[in-house]
Amino acid sequence: MKARARSSRGDARLSVRKSKAEKDPNKPKRPPSAFFVFMEGFRKDYKEKHPNVKQVSVIGKAGGDKWKSMSDAEKAPFVAKAEKLKAEYNKKMDTYNNKPSGGPVASGDSDKSKSEVNDEDEGSVEGDE
Repeated sequence: MKARARSSRGDARLSVRKSKAEKDPNKPKRPPSAFFVFMEGFRKDYKEKHPNVKQVSVIGKAGGDKWKSMSDAEKAPFVAKAEKLKAEYNKKMDTYNNKPSGGPVASGDSDKSKSEVNDEDEGSVEGDE
């Protein structure tokens, strides 16, 4: 009986969950890390040398092993490219966060967008007249 009561409480919790907030399609994507910059090229080379291997996990494991065995000097070009991509991303995020419309609300006071707030203000002025 206790097991049954627990499951009914668990079902109640599941139905209360909120849905995820929608993602803004205009928000810039995060830049890849140095490892993922390395993997872009490694995947191509690995597939050329091993055309019969189709499993993503095998390619990923081989890439991880190769990355671990590389020295800091060998990793330097990938780290530099990743830093460059991160700098570009930061510029895009600054632009995204500081643009007057379409971006997140700057004041954290309200979840309403600026247009919704302005619509409410106009409505109250019309009602006063």
